[in-house]
Amino acid sequence: MNKSLPTLDTVIPRPVSATAAGGQFTLSPNTSIYIEPGSPELTGIGQYLADKLKPATGYKLPVLSLAGSPAKGSIYLTTKDRDANLGEEGYLLTITPDQVTLAAYQPAGLFHGIQTIRQLLPASIEQPAPQPGPWVIATGTIRDYPRFTWRGSMLDVARHFFSVADVKRYIEELTYYKMNRFHLHLADDQGWRLMINSWPNLARIGGSTAVNHDPAGYYTQAEYSDIVSYAANRYIMIVPEIDTPGHTNAALASYPELNCNGIAPDLYTGTEVGFSSLCVDKEVTYKFLDDVIGEIASLTPGPYIHIGGDEAAATQPADYKKFIERVQTIVQAHGKQMVGWEEISNVDLLPPSIDQYWTNPQQAVKAAQQGAKVLFSPASKTYLDMKYDSSTPFGQDWAGFIELQDAYDWDPTTQTAGVPETDILGVEAPLWSETMRTIQDVEFMAFPRLIAIAEIGWSPLAGKSWKDFSTRLGAHAPRLDGMQFNFYRSKQVPWK
Repeated sequence: MNKSLPTLDTVIPRPVSATAAGGQFTLSPNTSIYIEPGSPELTGIGQYLADKLKPATGYKLPVLSLAGSPAKGSIYLTTKDRDANLGEEGYLLTITPDQVTLAAYQPAGLFHGIQTIRQLLPASIEQPAPQPGPWVIATGTIRDYPRFTWRGSMLDVARHFFSVADVKRYIEELTYYKMNRFHLHLADDQGWRLMINSWPNLARIGGSTAVNHDPAGYYTQAEYSDIVSYAANRYIMIVPEIDTPGHTNAALASYPELNCNGIAPDLYTGTEVGFSSLCVDKEVTYKFLDDVIGEIASLTPGPYIHIGGDEAAATQPADYKKFIERVQTIVQAHGKQMVGWEEISNVDLLPPSIDQYWTNPQQAVKAAQQGAKVLFSPASKTYLDMKYDSSTPFGQDWAGFIELQDAYDWDPTTQTAGVPETDILGVEAPLWSETMRTIQDVEFMAFPRLIAIAEIGWSPLAGKSWKDFSTRLGAHAPRLDGMQFNFYRSKQVPWK
């Protein structure tokens, strides 16, 4: 076998098990992709795979309903003989010289398995134009499923606004490394990014600014729904966030009645935090939140609404407690689960709330003791807006520099004593956009650190190795280049 070709142990995230067989399967102009008949969902998954392989191969790769046995030289996607032990997102990939068979308990598992198939083909498969091939895959078996339920990233579109196309690009990048949650930070002091029909000035006025007066904007409800649908077709769930009671200057500037004095402040384009607050004692505040949460809930099929709750320095502690405890009932009244930053652990949480730990481990413990699940986003490990080192052209350093090995060499189960693994929902890497103006800036800060976070979320802890990961990642450079990722070439990695 050509030693330059990918092997079963080059996949990222690292699979649960991989057993090589020493042979090759060859993708040819006659290869078809077979699916079980009568499933539009499986048809869509098969077509996704075909669309990813066609540009570089130039092959037709028709997606066909199976009648009888798959033809020799084909790819077969099936949920027929379902193995419940694979869970909702696991898969079994069997590669012989004659056929590639991808089996899963649920369609999401097939979709994640497709990313593995892509990674087992030569790196040039990710090029957008025809390449010479040959298109061979090492034979063997991979059995794989995720360690944690929640494996995600957050993008702040409030400080700087990113277009629908930009957001879709980022979602597509998350897909390749089997991530399944995309947290959209939709509102902050500097901008409100989603049209709320019952409160239209939030977008029209609050969406008119960004940090440093950079280009601004907002998503219409149709555009937001398009993003939700695009993500869902890639088995990624959108988690929308409207930060409250602080980080609300854009809302306060849009509607004077949300202010205790009835006077709207000026729009804000700086980067300070902790100076704004909704008026906790006004009933209109809760009418506002009921309307906003209701409209967002109706547009978001996933079970989560993120209400922020962080850095509310302008809200008195007693008012903060009263506010969050009331807002969580509004979220639940609209059929959703409340997610909030770690500070919400200071109030009496209703089950099944989710606390997102970012800086104070004791608040994560406090949340777990209340029965809440904890989402791990420790700033010193996962905040993608932190600089790699002092020479990084974007980002901040208040949580320290985060080189790639820093992002990889940690684990949620050992990060915080007092939060058992049964209470850990998963991991999420936030990216705050104060200093990021373009999606290329975002990519540079996110990759390859986000790949490290993806492996923490997916792969088993046993066998975890920085040396192994950095070697596998180094071999992914041509793939990232082919997909036109603007990634940081860390000196810690032996890039190919």
